[in-house]
Amino acid sequence: MAQDAFTKRLVAAAQEVERTLDRLLKPELSPGEQARPARLLAAMRYSALDGGKRLRPFLLIESAALFGAQGEGVLRAACALEMVHCYSLIHDDLPAMDDDDLRRGRPTNHRAFDEATAILAGDSLLTYAFDVMADAATHPDAQVRCELTLGLARAAGLGGMAGGQMLDLAAEASGEPLSREQIALLQAMKTGALLRFAAEAGAIYGGAGAQERAALVAYGRALGQAFQIADDILDAEGDEAAMGKRVAKDAGRNKGTLVGALGLAAARALRDDLAQQAVDALAPFGARGGVLAAAARFTAQRAH
Repeated sequence: MAQDAFTKRLVAAAQEVERTLDRLLKPELSPGEQARPARLLAAMRYSALDGGKRLRPFLLIESAALFGAQGEGVLRAACALEMVHCYSLIHDDLPAMDDDDLRRGRPTNHRAFDEATAILAGDSLLTYAFDVMADAATHPDAQVRCELTLGLARAAGLGGMAGGQMLDLAAEASGEPLSREQIALLQAMKTGALLRFAAEAGAIYGGAGAQERAALVAYGRALGQAFQIADDILDAEGDEAAMGKRVAKDAGRNKGTLVGALGLAAARALRDDLAQQAVDALAPFGARGGVLAAAARFTAQRAH
């Protein structure tokens, strides 16, 4: 797939996700809610809207499209996933975590509001994600909704993203260098779990067979690894203005990265190899996998 065509498709999906998030994060109450406090809702909207490439929801949307699934329900599932990602960014930026002041070119949530509001905004985005995913408006089949909700919980929680963040904090505190295997596990949990789930969720939503679902899991796993290495390379040599956040921070904090373990040249080679592994995993889909293949290449070569 040509790069221009892919970029247009990515942008179009991001716009659809933005519109759906905007509708979900309105002051109007859902059944069973008593109030949506204005300051809390504003903080949630601050971090969920107007930012990012929306890669995770894009992967879910395009994976579901392989099986003919599209429309409002798919967008809701994609937005649930994106809300979990946005919650994680709010909490990652807190002083107790990475202590960052800049995200997507503007003040982080706790700087724009305050730490307590930022914590609650993250908590609320995480909880609301499961509300949206479990709602019948997302998929008519309760079993599918249950499987999506379970998959998202496991990707986000103890054995996934949150657990990976704990390993990252422990590595910083220890001051001891991590092995390549330890780094790979940390990154597969902290970053890779949501990206892998994004691809698998499309298969779940679309009712894929076991072989097709396994192919998308393999694709998402390799893409997640490539994404994190690319992110680490950008941290080492990227431009802060282009990135919209602080760079060159990993080396001074004993962050477990494959750039640190392997060096830039070897990390680039591994990133490209993993992107190709992701492309190869799409073989069962033939030409239908062209968009997802382009996403893997984009992930490896992105400049910010």
